[in-house]
Amino acid sequence: MAGIKSLVKDTAVYGLSSIIGRFLNWGLVPLYTYLFSKTEYGVVSYLYAMVAVVIVILNYGMETGFFRYANKEKDPDAVYSTSLVSLGFTSLLFIAAITVFLDPISQAIKLPHHPEYVWMMGLTVAVDAFSNLPFAYLRFRRKAWTFAGIKFVNIGVNIALNLFFLLACPRIMESAPALISWFYEPLGGEAFGIGWIFLANVISTLVVLACLLPAMRAARLRCDFTLLKAMLRYSWPLLVLGVAGNLSQGMGQIVIPYLFPHDPESARAMVGLYGANIKIAVVMMMFTQAFRYAYEPFIFARARDEGEDKKGAYADAMKFFIVFGLAIFLGVMFFLPIIKYFIAPAYWAGLQVVPVMMIADLCFGVYFNLSLWYKLTDRTRWGMYLSLIGFALMLGGNLLLVPLIGIPDGYIGSAWAALIAYAGIMVLSYCLGRRYYPIPYPMKRIALYTLLAAVLWVVGSAVEFPYAMWGTYSVRALLLTIYVLCVTYYEEVPVASRLLRRALQKMHSRH
Repeated sequence: MAGIKSLVKDTAVYGLSSIIGRFLNWGLVPLYTYLFSKTEYGVVSYLYAMVAVVIVILNYGMETGFFRYANKEKDPDAVYSTSLVSLGFTSLLFIAAITVFLDPISQAIKLPHHPEYVWMMGLTVAVDAFSNLPFAYLRFRRKAWTFAGIKFVNIGVNIALNLFFLLACPRIMESAPALISWFYEPLGGEAFGIGWIFLANVISTLVVLACLLPAMRAARLRCDFTLLKAMLRYSWPLLVLGVAGNLSQGMGQIVIPYLFPHDPESARAMVGLYGANIKIAVVMMMFTQAFRYAYEPFIFARARDEGEDKKGAYADAMKFFIVFGLAIFLGVMFFLPIIKYFIAPAYWAGLQVVPVMMIADLCFGVYFNLSLWYKLTDRTRWGMYLSLIGFALMLGGNLLLVPLIGIPDGYIGSAWAALIAYAGIMVLSYCLGRRYYPIPYPMKRIALYTLLAAVLWVVGSAVEFPYAMWGTYSVRALLLTIYVLCVTYYEEVPVASRLLRRALQKMHSRH
């Protein structure tokens, strides 16, 4: 149980930078949706989906490989230095390649009129990919607060620059143009539009790189090629896994423009609708990401321990992940009529994808938890196979459902394709894990919590008082409290479970 407490503590700290940080960035969504049309925001969503894939390619599994070998080798600093040199070389190579081949790349990704967007995001993703390793080093050294602090710097600079470029600069140009005209007008001023979003990304990423310099100086830059070959052999299946996984996550935004070449404006508008609404559902992915930051060091450190119930700790981690995930799902769905104001009313037609994507993201989180069986047994090829299966399901679902539904609601097919794909690989990974690295997951209790959450969701959705919304939210808050109390009662939560039992005993004695 001590290991679980440590995992929960680290997850909470990483969550400060991941969940709260993404929540703050989430606050930029209404700014974008109110300032830009669905077509323009569609370009932002489309490029971000592309970037998520490219960053995995540029990381080529080295982050997980670093954790594996840093815990396995006698000299973790040599592992860090080797990884750093490798990633630094490939990131510089990528920047050079995208600079030289900018025009054909822009043509290929259907942005021929805006190569500047492509170059800015290319520079951002290269620096981000390199920066991921110093961040991994901070996690390895258990410097969670340093990690969180630098992440907050990134978020703060990015948000400040977005507000400055998109809101302040147009007003400064009206009152005191000399202050900013030297850089604002050469880039096109207000006409630069969504380009200011990408420029803010570039600057904030470079600031983070500067903040990570102390972590990089911790390594004596040397490359052990024997070690690097072993790490690449371990990590390359994770590259395929990551590319397939991120392609799957961004499949809707990436594929839709190619499915409707005869009507690119409508296609970009659908991408904009879909991208804006899954920003609401992404709160589940934020939780998964925060959990992941703490979970990978946790499982590899536990793998070295002897005499402890490692598998019991892994089972508990899965159970509590699902418990919290279901609570997040209920919270978002019960209060969606309020949360929806984070995006402009013009985008509300896409709210129907939110529950589908939240369930899909929860399945993906469970799949990530299950992935420990092939990471700890060095069967990372299975991770590649599972991701390729998920990718095939996602691609097939999009190719079938999106054109079938058509314009303007085809993006709904992307959401259902995501749910089918993630649920499929989740079940398959569970079955394989039972064979290669069986873990005693408390399936009955997990099923009961899932059923309880489903029943509460149905009841909460049916409760609606149009002329007294406070009554609606009061009932839904009560239902969410019931879920929390049931989990607290059965999971022996320190202090809380004891207080709840005493309260129930007093109530029972009175009757």
